[in-house]
Amino acid sequence: MKKVPRREFIRNASFAAIAASAGLAAGCGSEQNHSSHSVITGKKFEWKMVTAWPPHFPLLGEYAEQLAVWIDKMSNGKLKIQVYGGGELVPPFEAFDAVSQGIAEMGHTAAYYWSGKVPAAQFFASVPFGMNTQQVNAWIYHGGGQQLWDEVYAPFNLIAMPAGNTGGQMGGWFKKEINSVSDIRGLKWRMAGLGGKVITKAGATSILSPAGELYTNLERGVIDALEWVGPYHDYLMGFQDIAKYYYHPSWQEPTAILELMINKSAFNQLDEELQNIVRYAAAAANVMMLSGFESKNGEYYKKIKDEGEVEFRQFPDDVMRLFKEKADEVFMELMASDAMSKKVYESYVKFRKSVSDWNDLTERFYFDF
Repeated sequence: MKKVPRREFIRNASFAAIAASAGLAAGCGSEQNHSSHSVITGKKFEWKMVTAWPPHFPLLGEYAEQLAVWIDKMSNGKLKIQVYGGGELVPPFEAFDAVSQGIAEMGHTAAYYWSGKVPAAQFFASVPFGMNTQQVNAWIYHGGGQQLWDEVYAPFNLIAMPAGNTGGQMGGWFKKEINSVSDIRGLKWRMAGLGGKVITKAGATSILSPAGELYTNLERGVIDALEWVGPYHDYLMGFQDIAKYYYHPSWQEPTAILELMINKSAFNQLDEELQNIVRYAAAAANVMMLSGFESKNGEYYKKIKDEGEVEFRQFPDDVMRLFKEKADEVFMELMASDAMSKKVYESYVKFRKSVSDWNDLTERFYFDF
């Protein structure tokens, strides 16, 4: 590789930064860009966004609503979005079809809810024993993940992008202790996505319930256990009142991406400025939601511990080994049965390998002190 002189490197970097800043300003509708096509035509849009979350749901629903506010302000009112909680316009798990068919132009959801329709979509939510949050963001933004996501959703007249992340989660709430693999068998366990397939192979029954039904289902015995997010959400949901054991780690969701789905035909009607505004607002939500979860989970983890009614437990080693074994089986079967899943997973694994050594060098030592 040709060595670039230091001064030339700095000069080139400066020019690149200036160009990037100019592009960002143009995309976000700065005052210097008021001659854009959307302003000249005066065309305005009124869209609907459906979500998988109850109305005004902490962080998840709040940032769906904040997305709409940011887009409205950055577009000077040219793109207004009415946000509907799950069940207000369509049921939570029907958002995919609603946006695909144009009933709503947008959806704020999690991609693993569509595993029955689009198996490869699950990799754009969370992967058991997979990458952490910063790694998966790097894959999507810089490692080809976004292009693959576009390819996966294209047949459904959809595009999607990250618009939030919970960060690392907990393993779940249980009414009884998990001491060995035998305690997994027969459990009715609320779990979505690839993790749900793993526990099914391990002998449990995977049940998918929307957020608004989780407390009642656990209380009434419709489910024996559940995983949701982490201490902040889980405490507000009241799970600590009906389940004594809170398990970690979150092998099933080491990170969890929230997606902004957009009807592709509707998106193509927007000019470049408005499209960029949508993309930048989604990226902002991705960062801000993650920061909110990180802050609140630390606070509520301490709160749950201090109240002393809940026992924090770690999954036994034999249980973790079983989950890892079954996860590998799920991946192999999925790749064998679905060509698009194979393509996405191979990209995911390749990128993970490319960053793991660097992450070990720069970050793992923190956990040894």
